[in-house]
Amino acid sequence: MQIVVTGSIATDHLMTFQGRFADSLLVEQLDKISVSFLADSLDVRRGGVGANISFGLAALGQRPVLVDAVGKDFEDYRTWLVDHGVDCDHVHRSHDQHTARFVCTTDRDLAQMATFYAGAMNEGSRIDLAQVVAALGTVDLVVIAPSDPERMTRHTQQCRELDIPFAADPSQQLAFMDGPAIRELIDGAHYLFTNEYELHLAAQKTGWTVDEITDRVRVRVTTRGKDGAEIIARGQEPVRVPAALTEQVVDPTGVGDAFRAGFLAGVAAGLGHERSAQLGSMLATHVLETTGTQEYHLDHDGFYARLAGVYGQEAADELAGAVTVR
Repeated sequence: MQIVVTGSIATDHLMTFQGRFADSLLVEQLDKISVSFLADSLDVRRGGVGANISFGLAALGQRPVLVDAVGKDFEDYRTWLVDHGVDCDHVHRSHDQHTARFVCTTDRDLAQMATFYAGAMNEGSRIDLAQVVAALGTVDLVVIAPSDPERMTRHTQQCRELDIPFAADPSQQLAFMDGPAIRELIDGAHYLFTNEYELHLAAQKTGWTVDEITDRVRVRVTTRGKDGAEIIARGQEPVRVPAALTEQVVDPTGVGDAFRAGFLAGVAAGLGHERSAQLGSMLATHVLETTGTQEYHLDHDGFYARLAGVYGQEAADELAGAVTVR
């Protein structure tokens, strides 16, 4: 299955704060907020939603095609992705801008405060998805992950024109998009990925109810943190899959990206929604246990042994027979 992933490619600057943000925020003074938090650690890692999803797909046996814009400083990152099985031939490179930056601080409650610098991502208007599709010949699914909002909606329009199924993953860009843009992004999507908060934010901004949003997509996939994930497909009974919990929580950054990668790798292997969500949940747990979004290491036998411990041996055997961890 040929999957094209459009979405941000960035460098992550990840810090931890041993206190609680909530202790320093005064609700009645938020319009005058001026706070500083003393971080006790800093990790500089490869990231970006599109790159994270692509890395996860490649780790589970796919060869995704990554599409977005990067800066003049991308060469080492490109080598990393290519070495791990990601096709970067259709990544646009800027000669002037830096690759996007994600700066995030996580407190002891796992609450996060983040800033995103778009950089070279702003040159993405030069990317023509139709040309990418023509060069590849066959594309089975386009994942439209967070990037420049205008480009995201343009990609959905091109997918409709080319009659290519697309997965809408608006994620953090919902905060910056207005109702009409969100409606354009998700209407007719083959898959819609959100967490619970994002789903209700999309409903508020579009003026559609959650049920109306569900009726406008083929499959709605909603992650619910420690409570797992819910998958509602048109004409089918809802599927609810518990999370693969762990006591080794290190950093939640990129967990949602890993779930999406695992879920789509399951779909690409011809598996049902329950098995695909179980695969996504287990991959997400590996990210949760590491600092950085692409720093996990998978062992085929060990991965499926852990999965069997959470979801049962039958699930592990079926997944192991369909998806090769590398």
